[in-house]
Amino acid sequence: MQFVEANGARIPSIGLGTWELRGRTCARIVEQALKLGYRHIDTAQIYENEREVGEGLRASGVRRDEVFVTTKIWSNNFTPHVLERSAKESLVKLRMTEIDLLLLHWPNPQIPLAETLGALARAKQMGLARHIGLSNFTVALIEEAVAACPEPLVCDQVEYHPYLDQDKVKEACARHNMALVAYSPIAKGGIKKDETLKRIGLWHRKSAAQVCLRWLVQQNVSAIPRTSRIERLSENIDVFDFELSEEEMAEISALRSGRGRLTDFGFAPKWD
Repeated sequence: MQFVEANGARIPSIGLGTWELRGRTCARIVEQALKLGYRHIDTAQIYENEREVGEGLRASGVRRDEVFVTTKIWSNNFTPHVLERSAKESLVKLRMTEIDLLLLHWPNPQIPLAETLGALARAKQMGLARHIGLSNFTVALIEEAVAACPEPLVCDQVEYHPYLDQDKVKEACARHNMALVAYSPIAKGGIKKDETLKRIGLWHRKSAAQVCLRWLVQQNVSAIPRTSRIERLSENIDVFDFELSEEEMAEISALRSGRGRLTDFGFAPKWD
C-alpha cells in the first residue's frame, strides 16, 4: 500500500468509501475490504452507517491501529458545543476512542467558519481525533480555514475523477501541505465505458476503473471508491503493479469537461 503524507498524517492511497452502504451489507463490505488489504475506511455522520463500519472493522480481525478511519461532521453540527457532542457520538457508534481523521463535511455559511474551526481543533486537542481536515471546501474557503485553524488541516476531500478539473483545489492543498482525497473517483461508475480508459487499460491489462484510480494515485491523491460488490473490492485496490506514462496521464486529464460535477448541494458556495 502507498500513502499520501500531509501535515503529519499518512493516508493510504486507496481506501473504501461507504456512502449508501447500510446495515449488514456495509459491515460485510468493510470486513472483506480489510481482509483484502484495505487500510483506509471513509464514513460520515450523514451516511448513518458508522456503527456498521465499526462492526466490520472488528469482524475483520485487523488491529485498530493498522486502519485509518475517517468520519465527517455534518454541517448542521458546526456550532462549537454541538460539534464536540456529535464527534463523541460518532466515536460511540464506531466504538473507538479516537478517529484518525475528522472532517467538516460541507461548508456552512450560516455559522462563522472561525468558530467551527476552533471547535474542530479542540476536538483534536481533546484526543477525539488524531487529525482534522475539510471536505467540499473551495480554494477561497481552504485559505480562510487554514488561516483560522489553530491546528494543521491535513486534507480537503472533494469529488475528483477524469471528467472534473480540480487542479486549483489540488494546488491550494499543496500550498498548505494538505492532501487531496477523491470521492466518486470513478465518476459513480461512469468511466467504465470510456473508450480512452478502456484502450489504455487494454495495453496494461487493467480495467478502465483501475486506470482511473492509477491516474489519481500518480497525482499523489488518495482515492476512496465505493462499491457494494465484493469482486470490485479486489479490482479497486489492485493498482500498484503498473504505471501510466506521461502521455497516458495527459490523455486522461484531457477528458475533463465543464459539466463533470456529479455531486453538489444548494447551500454550498460557488466553486473556484
